[in-house]
Amino acid sequence: MNMNPRILALGTAVPETSYTQEELVRLFGAGNPKITRLFLSSHIRKRHLTMPTPGPLGMPEESVEELLAKHRTGILREGGRAVEQALQQAAVAPEQIDYLVCVTSTGYLCPGATALLIDQHGFRQDIHRIDVVGMGCNAALNGLQPLVQFLRYRPEALGMLVCIETCSAAYVNNDQIGTAVVNSLFGDAAAAALLAGPKAAVSGNDVGLPVLEDFESQIILEALHTMRFDLDHGKLSFFLDRDIPYFLGANCQKPVARLLERQGLKKRQIDHWLVHSGGRKVIDSIKMNLDLSDHDVRHTLNILEEYGNISSCSVLFSMRELAREGTVRPGDRGILMAMGPGAAIELALLRW
Repeated sequence: MNMNPRILALGTAVPETSYTQEELVRLFGAGNPKITRLFLSSHIRKRHLTMPTPGPLGMPEESVEELLAKHRTGILREGGRAVEQALQQAAVAPEQIDYLVCVTSTGYLCPGATALLIDQHGFRQDIHRIDVVGMGCNAALNGLQPLVQFLRYRPEALGMLVCIETCSAAYVNNDQIGTAVVNSLFGDAAAAALLAGPKAAVSGNDVGLPVLEDFESQIILEALHTMRFDLDHGKLSFFLDRDIPYFLGANCQKPVARLLERQGLKKRQIDHWLVHSGGRKVIDSIKMNLDLSDHDVRHTLNILEEYGNISSCSVLFSMRELAREGTVRPGDRGILMAMGPGAAIELALLRW
C-alpha cells in the first residue's frame, strides 16, 4: 500500500481590493522615473492588497500598530476563507482535522495563527499544531514536511497547511529603490491545503491533486543575507539583493539532481513543474538552469501576472491552476519548487 499522504483539497483567498501596477506606481512612486520603470517592467498586471485610503499626496504612512493589526486581519479574513473553502471542497468538518500547520512571514503574533484559526473555525482543542514564522517564500514546503511526517506516522489522520501572507502589512513607503523593488512585487493572499493520510476514512481526491512522495532542500550560505527583513523605524522592511536570481539559478540543479537520483528518476520523467512566482528574473534564471520552457512554468508566470509574488502561497496557487487545467493524468509526476530566505531552495516530489 502507498504510505504517502495525498492532497484532498485546496482553498485560496485574496483581498477584495486589487490594484494595477499603473495605479500602484502613482501611489508609491509618482515622479520618480526609476521607480516607475520598476513597477511597469515586472511582468505583473495587478495585485490584491489591503491598503489605506489614498490621500492627496498618495499612500499615507501606516503605523506599526496598524500594520500588525492588518496582519492579524489577514489571518482571520483571507486565512479563514481559504480554510473554509478547503473544508467544503472535501466535505470535511473542522473537528476531523488532527494537525494544523500555519505559515506566515508578514508579522509576529503571540498567540499565533494556529490559535486564532482554531478559535475561529472550531477545530478540536486537542489538535496538534505548529506555527512556522519567518521562513519566507519557501515556507509552504517547510510547513508540509512535518505535516507529511505526521500523516505517515498516523495514516488514518487528516491535516491542514494554511499559508497566510499579508505582504502589505510589511510595507514601508519611502523613495528608496530597494523599498520600491519590494513594493512593486508582493501581493496579499492565503492558501489552505487539506491532506489525508493513506488510511484516512475520506473520499478519494480529485485526479488533479497529487500525492506527496519526497522532499529535498538546498541552503545557499554564501547568499545568507540576500533576502531578509530589516527594521525601518520599527517597521518590518524586506530587502532583496539584485543578485538573488544568479544565486538561485546557479544552485537549483543540485537539489533537483539529488531528489531525482534518490527516487531513480530522470528529469524527462517530470511532467509538471510548479515553481514559486518569485519575479520574472528569478523565473528566467530557474528556466535557463533547468532547461525549462515558458510552457513548463505557465502556471508560475500566470500567478505572477495576476497576483504578484504572494510568498509562500504562490506554489499552492499554481497547483490549483494545474488542477483546474485538467491536463494531469494518473501516474504523472511533478516537482514543487519554492525559493526564499536562507537563501534556500525547497522541493517536493509529486505524483498523481
